[in-house]
Amino acid sequence: MSELKRDTELLYEVGCLRHVMRTWKSFNGADVANTAEHSFRVSWIALTLSKLEGKGSHEKILKLALAHDMTETRTGDTNYISRQYVKRNDELAVRDIFFDTVHEKEMLELFAEYEKRESIESQIVKDADLLDVDMELQELKARGDSLGSIWKEKREEMVYPKFYTKSAQELFKSVYANDVHDWHDVSARNRFNNGDWKK
Repeated sequence: MSELKRDTELLYEVGCLRHVMRTWKSFNGADVANTAEHSFRVSWIALTLSKLEGKGSHEKILKLALAHDMTETRTGDTNYISRQYVKRNDELAVRDIFFDTVHEKEMLELFAEYEKRESIESQIVKDADLLDVDMELQELKARGDSLGSIWKEKREEMVYPKFYTKSAQELFKSVYANDVHDWHDVSARNRFNNGDWKK
């Protein structure tokens, strides 16, 4: 058996996050990101929040963000309805996922830290995890999906007060105040002012 066998298996398992659908898709068939896509943007949101806050180790934040939903390769995702019927064993899943890999000790420690939400890094990543949902809701709304509009008020009431950082609260407001297409539609370099449609 190769000494890299478990590490290779882990890398294949990471790839399986592309196939893990986030279960809130089941509410109306919304075209939402898979767990891998979600984790990628959570990493960027967390890094942004860390810079805005001027706090936290960027290395630790990125590791936490990349691993925060890793257990879903074994447990799947559970939404707010299914959680009332199903008990996930994330602790067992994370132990089995990283068992005998080069990441085992560090990832078990980071997973425990993330679950406690005591460190600034774990709080920033949790804020980013929540904010990614708001960004996706805005994207759904832009595509004409009613879920984007339906959940906004509930998230203002239930999610906004739970943010750990002031920067997450400010970014939450910015997400809902800005158009999802502005990054390309009103860019300094787009087809209207610099491209094939320039007058």
